[in-house]
Amino acid sequence: MTRSAEVSRKTKETEISVSVQVDGKGKADISTGVGFFDHMLDQLSRHSLIDMTIKAKGDLHIDDHHTVEDTGIAIGQALSKALGERRGIMRYASIDLAMDETLTRAAIDVSGRPFLVWNVAFSSPKIGTFDTELVREFFQALAQNAGITLHVTNHHGANNHHIAETCFKAVARALRAALEPDPRQPDAVPSTKGSLKG
Repeated sequence: MTRSAEVSRKTKETEISVSVQVDGKGKADISTGVGFFDHMLDQLSRHSLIDMTIKAKGDLHIDDHHTVEDTGIAIGQALSKALGERRGIMRYASIDLAMDETLTRAAIDVSGRPFLVWNVAFSSPKIGTFDTELVREFFQALAQNAGITLHVTNHHGANNHHIAETCFKAVARALRAALEPDPRQPDAVPSTKGSLKG
């Protein structure tokens, strides 16, 4: 069974289309109009090995907030749709990811129950023109709509670009591991409840 999905979302603030292929090779075709965000989404795709096509048009004349948040919503919805009943997945994963002076931990439970625990602080409100507070907003939207419990903790870091990038890379690698097929129970829902739909 192919784990793929497409989602379109249109509001007065944004128009977004997303397609995902969970069992991909990390190929990305991304255009949101927000350069730094495109770079981070490319990291998310490449290191999760989830192929992603993301096209977004938003009210960037106001700021980047709606575009970033709504893209997180659409990616989360597409992942949830692609995973279906979440049969045969490993479900849990965590990683400590290092990048130069920065170390960030991501832990995931693909539980059907959305929750974000965010222990990441930036020393500047901006990375270039990008608002650093939007990193959390993206992951909040992603977790809520994908139905995952997500914990992200930055242990060390001085460079704000590195801190943001390790968040995206760590979440990507944890997603990759959690969504891998479990060869010992390929058809089972990994829950004593028999359901991972919340």
